Amino acid sequence: MKSLYDVPAPAKLNLFLHITGRRADGYHLLQSAFMLIDWCDTLHFECRSDGQITRTDLTHALPADDLITRAARALQSATACPLGAHISVEKRIPAQAGMGGGSSDAASCLLALNRLWNLKLSVQQLSRIGLQLGADVPFFLFGRNAWVEGIGEQMTALDLPSARFLVIKPEAGLDTKTIFSTPDLKRDTNTATIADFAAYPYSFGCNDLQPVAMRQCPQVDQALKWLDSADLTGRMTGSGSAVFAPLVNEVRISDAPKAWLIQECKNLIVHPLQGWAISDS
Repeated sequence: MKSLYDVPAPAKLNLFLHITGRRADGYHLLQSAFMLIDWCDTLHFECRSDGQITRTDLTHALPADDLITRAARALQSATACPLGAHISVEKRIPAQAGMGGGSSDAASCLLALNRLWNLKLSVQQLSRIGLQLGADVPFFLFGRNAWVEGIGEQMTALDLPSARFLVIKPEAGLDTKTIFSTPDLKRDTNTATIADFAAYPYSFGCNDLQPVAMRQCPQVDQALKWLDSADLTGRMTGSGSAVFAPLVNEVRISDAPKAWLIQECKNLIVHPLQGWAISDS
């Protein structure tokens, strides 16, 4: 049994995000297309025999009880595994960006420890654990770009054409709960179909959270206007402050504010760890 693993944790972009309703329990009903990109964190795992979960932050300090350590402990608890792990984290995906960095880290942690500890859980079993950590964790365990519905639990695999994207994370971030609790958030967008989306995958729909986000975080509006000045059509991803645009021409990023994180990304066909856990289906 291998005692060391080095694994990627890719970010995602929401190609569109529509809010189609709200359940009686307050959860929002949505439709979205989640796309994996090659902006990744890297997690390093070493098996421990004493059952302890320890972590080293190689880039910048993370919260003591972040999603990575919570995922490791949740997997330990669910399986009564006596083994532990030391996890070293190279964090590159920005927080409060709407790019799913924390959820992706948790998913890669579950997949890596499932192998490291020889637990042999399926994707579906890991997803039940992951859903307790965050709504986006099952997507990263799913392993494919996906059409997402319901409260995020209904996923259908999508085949997307290869493309490049310019992704901008302004210095300011956004809080998901604050955006979704805003009274004037649009919550009645008509439902769409995969066929509607497939005809124009990189220009379909909109992000219903974007108008609220622009009022709460003027830097989102600033970043979108900067993309427009570069002849690129941008939109916000998820509920964070990052924006993106398909790259149709070369852009001089030296003209952008120095505090922004800017990355040219490619989309991924599948998750780099697809196949690390078996599927029940």
